[in-house]
Amino acid sequence: MILLNDNRAIQILKKARRFVVLTGAGVSAESGIPTFRGEEGLWEKLSPEELASFEAFYNNTGIVSEWYQHRRDIIHNTEPNPGHFALTELQKLAPNFDLITQNVDGLHQRAGSRDVIELHGNIMENYCINCNLQYSQEEFDEIYRHNPNHIPHCYCGGLIRPNVVWFGEALPEKSIEKAYQASMQSDVFLSIGTSAQVSPASNLPRIAKQNNSYLIEINKTSTAISDIVDIHLEGLSGEILPMFVNDYRLLLNDK
Repeated sequence: MILLNDNRAIQILKKARRFVVLTGAGVSAESGIPTFRGEEGLWEKLSPEELASFEAFYNNTGIVSEWYQHRRDIIHNTEPNPGHFALTELQKLAPNFDLITQNVDGLHQRAGSRDVIELHGNIMENYCINCNLQYSQEEFDEIYRHNPNHIPHCYCGGLIRPNVVWFGEALPEKSIEKAYQASMQSDVFLSIGTSAQVSPASNLPRIAKQNNSYLIEINKTSTAISDIVDIHLEGLSGEILPMFVNDYRLLLNDK
């Protein structure tokens, strides 16, 4: 065992029937995608009110669309990291597994994770605000490239926006409901690469803890929930998660 040398943790993990994982921007940052908070976060350089709200999109459609296209270009040039792939392996090993993410980049899916609960949407998807027609990334790129003002319009004339949750908007009802249910029913809950500051996602590990789930945190620094977790593993998820999954595999083989 590399990480799991606590007897209580070992016994709980051996018996656990449902694992729930919550991931935040720190997981994607290891693939080279900028975070929004922290010293190098995007919100230190750009105002969220100017770029991540419906009002901003409606009033400055070209600028906002261009910024989101820039972020998509960054994502296109990145790859899932070892942390993403380790979670894919954990999903195969665990009896029941739910992956909840605050990230919008789709890297979990590219790494092979299935049925990901996306709380904040997916930046690679787009839809018309008028008729709700969905556009694939390829379809959107075609429209975007041929529009000199970077103002993508639907066939019906409506504006096309990214399928992400902006400031002032509610999270997708089905996604947050699934996330709450999974958290309440979890035996082991892993909070990975998230500051645990953004509600309602920040409530999920607390709900899990209140329902007697074993709470594990993986992060480079302490967070808002570090004082209530059962184990805090400090470091990069891309380094810690592969070791964690390997330890869990050994536990299963040792039954």
